[in-house]
Amino acid sequence: MADPSSYRPKPGQIPDSPGVYRFRDEHRRVIYVGKAKSLRQRLATYFQDLAGLHPRTRTMVTTAASVEWTVVATEVEALQLEYSWIKEYDPRFNVKYRDDKSYPYLAVTLGEEYPRVQVMRGAKRKGVRYFGPYAHAWAIRETVDLMLRVFPVRTCSSGVFRNHVQKGRPCLLGYIGKCSAPCVGRVTPEEHRELAEDFCEFMGGRTGAYLRRLERQMAEAAEEMEYERAARLRDDIGALRRALEKNAVVLGDATDADLIALAEDELEAAVQIFHVRGGRVRGQRGWVTDRVEHVDTAGLVEHALQQLYGEESGDAVPKEVLVPALPEDEAAVSQWLGDRRGSQVSLRVPRRGDKKALMETVERNAQQALALHKTRRASDLTTRSRALEEIAEALGLDSAPLRIECFDISHLQGEDVVASMVVFEDGLPRKSEYRRFQIKGRVGGTQVWHGQGQDDVRSMHEVVSRRFRRYLAEKDRTGEWIGEDEPDGADPATGPQAGAPGDGRPGKFAYPPQLVVVDGGRPQVEAARRALDELGIDDVAVCGLAKRLEEVWLPDEDDPVVLPRSSEGLYLLQRVRDTAHDFAIRYQRSKRTGRIRTGPLDAVPGLGETRRKALIKHFGSVRRLRGATIEQICEVPGMGRKTAESVLVALAEAAPAAPAVNTATGEIMEENDGGSPT
Repeated sequence: MADPSSYRPKPGQIPDSPGVYRFRDEHRRVIYVGKAKSLRQRLATYFQDLAGLHPRTRTMVTTAASVEWTVVATEVEALQLEYSWIKEYDPRFNVKYRDDKSYPYLAVTLGEEYPRVQVMRGAKRKGVRYFGPYAHAWAIRETVDLMLRVFPVRTCSSGVFRNHVQKGRPCLLGYIGKCSAPCVGRVTPEEHRELAEDFCEFMGGRTGAYLRRLERQMAEAAEEMEYERAARLRDDIGALRRALEKNAVVLGDATDADLIALAEDELEAAVQIFHVRGGRVRGQRGWVTDRVEHVDTAGLVEHALQQLYGEESGDAVPKEVLVPALPEDEAAVSQWLGDRRGSQVSLRVPRRGDKKALMETVERNAQQALALHKTRRASDLTTRSRALEEIAEALGLDSAPLRIECFDISHLQGEDVVASMVVFEDGLPRKSEYRRFQIKGRVGGTQVWHGQGQDDVRSMHEVVSRRFRRYLAEKDRTGEWIGEDEPDGADPATGPQAGAPGDGRPGKFAYPPQLVVVDGGRPQVEAARRALDELGIDDVAVCGLAKRLEEVWLPDEDDPVVLPRSSEGLYLLQRVRDTAHDFAIRYQRSKRTGRIRTGPLDAVPGLGETRRKALIKHFGSVRRLRGATIEQICEVPGMGRKTAESVLVALAEAAPAAPAVNTATGEIMEENDGGSPT
C-alpha cells in the first residue's frame, strides 16, 4: 500500500487549467482516468487526509504510485481525451461497462454500387446507414420483409450477387417482386440507388410524406382506370402501415430524441436507452455498469453519454437527449454532442408531458433490467459458490457459510419497533425460514419501552438473544417456551405448533447458521456478539454490513473489512442485507397500519382495537366519524352511548393538523431501518 504523499506533486507544479489526469500503479499501469475544469483543484482533493476520503477513493490513491496530467484548451477537449484514454487503458477504478448484448442494426450499405439491406452487429463502418438498434434480429427481418414489397432493394451477399450475374437469372426474391434484380439489369444502378435512398428516408422517419404520395398515386391510377396499378399501390400502402405499427407512436412526428434512464444501487447501475425517430420508438438498448468508482447519478449519465455517442457517427446523435440528471459539466457535454452531430443538441431533463411519461417507461425498463441481471447473477451456481468462498476468506472462516441469517431492525421514530430474520442457504433465499419479531424491550427482566431514542443496538441484542435461546431450547427439547420467546413473537404464518415438544418435527429455530449478518456497523455487531456470548454460543460467526460505505464489520475489530466493489461475496452480503431490510419494513408497516388509521381514537378509554376498526370500517375515515352524531355512532355494533360521547370528545380535542393526523398521511414521520451508517 503506497503513501499518497510519496508521489504528491509539489506546490505550484499542477496547472490551474482544464485537463485530464491519470493515476498509475507501481507497474506503470493506468488505474484511473479523470478530467477536471481545474487540474490543481481536482488533484488536491486526492491528497488530503486519507480518513476524509471515500473508501473507494482511498483504495485508489493507496494503490497508485504516480500521477500525471495533460493540459487541454477547453472542457470539451478534456471530455474527448478522457473518453479516449478510458477506452485505451480500461482503468480498473473507472466505471466498468458491460453491455448486456451485441445489438443488431438494420444497415444499408450506401457505399456500394448496388446498396444492400442487411442485419449488422459490431463496430460501425463507413458508408453504411444504420437504423436501430433493435432488441432482436427477427424484428429487423420482419420489418425488412414488409418493406421490400415497396422498396425492392437487394438483400443478397456479394457472392450470391456475383453468382446470379454470371447465371443471368435472378433469385427467388427477384421472381416474386421483393428484389428489383439489379443483378440481371432490370434496373440501372441509379434507379436501384434511388430505391435504397427512399428506403433510408422512410426508415429515418419521413413516413407521412411518402405515404401521402403513394395515396395520391393510387387515386390518380384509379381515376385513369389503371386498377391493377392502383391495387398494387394499395397493397404497398398497407405493407408500409403494418411496418409502422411495429413501432409505437409516442411523440410528435418531428421528434428525434434519445431517452436515457438509470436504475442503480450501491454496486451496480442499469442503463436503458430508447431511440425515438420521427416520433416513434425505433430501437432500444441497455447495459449494466459496475460502480467501481464513487460517482453519482449525474456522473453515471455523463459516462453513459460517452459510451453511447463516443464512437457514433454524427447522424446517430439526435436533436434532443433526455436524461434523468444533467452532468456536472452540462455545457461541455452539450457542446461535445453538438460537435459530433454537426448542429446544436438539446440536453435536458423532461419535467412534464409526453416526454416525461415516456421517460418513466424507460426508467421501468431500467429497473426490470437491473432486477433481471441480479436474478441471473444470483441463480448461477458457480457465482454463488465463489461468493461464499470469498466471504469465508474475508471473514477468516474455516469453511463457506452455507447457512446465513441476517437481522434488521425497523421502527417509526422509535415506535412499533420490529425485527426481521431472513435465511439464505447455499446463496439462495429460503423464505420458509424467514421470521419476524416484535421487539419487547426486556433487559434483565425489566421492561424497557422504546421511544424517540431509537435504541437499535439494544433491539439487536434482544432479537439475537431470542432467536438463539429458541435454538438452544429446541436443541435440548425441554418442552417449554422460554420467557418472551412465545410463538407469536415469530412469523405467525408458520403456526405456533411447528416444532412443538414431542412431535418429532424440527422446530422453527432448530438449525443454527454458520454466519449471522446484522444490518449496521460496529455497535450492532458487538451487540449481536454479546448476545451469543451470553448464551455460550461460540461456533457462529458474526459480521455487520453498513449501508453508507458497504463496509463489513467484525467483532472486536477497530477497522472494517473492505471487500472489492466487484466482489461476488460483497454482492451476496448486500443482497442478504437488503432482503432483511425489505422484510422488516413490510412487517413494521403492517404493525402500525391500524394505529395510524385510527389516530385520535387511541386515546379513548375503554375503546379497544376491535371497536376502533369497526368505527373506521363503518364511517370510512376519521374525518367522517368526526362529523357524525352520537346516534349515528351508536349504530355501530358494540358501541354504547357513553363510549360514543367519549369518541366525539376525543375527536374534538384532536385538531385536524395535529401530529396524529399527519402521521396517518405519512407526511411527518419517516421510516428508519435501524441500520447504522458507520
